[in-house]
Amino acid sequence: MRPKCFITRVIPEAGMELIRKHLDADVWEGELPPPRDVFFERVRGVQGILCLLSDRIDKEVMDAAGDSLKVISVMAVGYDNVDVQEATRRGILVTNTPGALTETTADLTFALILAIARRVVEAVQFVKQGKWKTWSPTLLLGEDVYGKTIGIIGFGRIGQAVARRAKGFAMEVLYYDYKGREFDGGKRCKTLDELLSHADFVTLHIPSTPENKKIVDKRFFEKMKPTAFFINVARGDLVDTGALVDALRQKRIKGAALDCTDPEPLPPDHPLLSLDNCIVLPHIGSASEKTRNEIARLAAINLIKALASEMPPHPVNPEVLGR
Repeated sequence: MRPKCFITRVIPEAGMELIRKHLDADVWEGELPPPRDVFFERVRGVQGILCLLSDRIDKEVMDAAGDSLKVISVMAVGYDNVDVQEATRRGILVTNTPGALTETTADLTFALILAIARRVVEAVQFVKQGKWKTWSPTLLLGEDVYGKTIGIIGFGRIGQAVARRAKGFAMEVLYYDYKGREFDGGKRCKTLDELLSHADFVTLHIPSTPENKKIVDKRFFEKMKPTAFFINVARGDLVDTGALVDALRQKRIKGAALDCTDPEPLPPDHPLLSLDNCIVLPHIGSASEKTRNEIARLAAINLIKALASEMPPHPVNPEVLGR
């Protein structure tokens, strides 16, 4: 008998094809996450769960699944939606999909840098609204990116990929990294304040952990240059949204470009969406066809191998494997 699993959404075909071949899969086909009562019902008795970052996998879900649950495969790099400590206590393996989205997310980071600096979204709306009458020497003046200073907070795979792109724009690369990693061609700042006080563009690439939540607060924006831009492609809960709104309204910083927000999604009447100096995207950092297919494939392989009692490519809590 093939292992039973619950897939919390229809994922790209590269992953679904593998799952159908190896597992007995129950797939939630709604666009939004399953309601909690439905979630509890669908996970009962399964050996594996493949979930997205928007699915909260906590003690209640694990209780509903019961002792049969062996693997939680997260189709994302971040796994803050899973109570890993509780899973580890129960001997449940958690896996994720690092690496596959590095270059795609770094691409989007630079797309946001260019878009907010050169007022691209404003310009598109200007044309669509029929305001474009003629060429003007003072129309929609933005800021140069070439030759400026970028400050990268978090210097893992994605942070380093952003740094490589920045070098192509002849940017001075500053970075602040909790793990002390080195980069040839960049300067590691000893303090976060040092980075914030010098960078023209500040990009965020750290995981969401209890220690990091709302690390970007009022003081953070006060330390930035008033001509600087803030870019977040990490997680929304790293930022105090109220402090960001105030910083943008008061011109404490020049602008912000966000691929993730808190809350997520933002309601249509949220103040961030009314500000010309803020760009908000619907969490599309890894949204290329190639990358999403690869992430789905990795998530499926993690699930399949773990349920076959083999070592999956990307265990988050490998200590449970020896039990």
